Amino acid sequence: MVTVPIKTCIRTLSTTSRMDKSFAKWYRSLWQPKGNDEPPYDHIVQLGDPVLRVPANAIPEKELQSAEVQYLARHLTKVMRAYRCVGLAAPQLGLSLRAFVMEFKDELRDQYTKADYKLREMEPLPLTILLNPELKVLNYEKVIHTEACESVRGYRADVPRYREILLQGFDATGNRQELRLSGWNARIAQHEMDHLNGIVYTDIMNRKSLTCTCWQAVNAKSGRIQLSFASK
Repeated sequence: MVTVPIKTCIRTLSTTSRMDKSFAKWYRSLWQPKGNDEPPYDHIVQLGDPVLRVPANAIPEKELQSAEVQYLARHLTKVMRAYRCVGLAAPQLGLSLRAFVMEFKDELRDQYTKADYKLREMEPLPLTILLNPELKVLNYEKVIHTEACESVRGYRADVPRYREILLQGFDATGNRQELRLSGWNARIAQHEMDHLNGIVYTDIMNRKSLTCTCWQAVNAKSGRIQLSFASK
């Protein structure tokens, strides 16, 4: 997920002598397409890639502490920070696994007015890694704010989300964790959970609010605008 101000890896994952061969075979079976450039990618896949439209596979519980899953957690964090977004799910790197990361740094406060920061119920969220997460709605009131997504680059729209949720799953060390989130951080979590279920924000947005983020520049430059899909 991308915040919207009002404004690889080792391609063949390193295999150790302790690696579970059956898991390695299963893990590689999720990689699409096959070839020299295999997931998890260093770039973020775009809408139209089939991996964004299928429910992701749960990670076998016995593999949560494996070197491969630890690598995936680190790589998700690396790419999320490279793209300067606040959340990223494994399917966005081409890997159909139920894992995502979130982080909302306090320095992002400068991108918003004090009034808007308060309106969106924003607060810092430390780096959070969720493996096999489950989401429960605690407050069914829906709040509408603008969202963007690195898998739908160049656009944003108004999206309704539940105000408060409960996340349960495993952290990067394979230990159970539980998080109660509200406001903007609950929005980030719902956005990433959607990715694990084959859902993109365009499925639930206010359709008339869909906006090209650079429409003014398109006009100012007579259409001579290039949109990059690499990290910033």
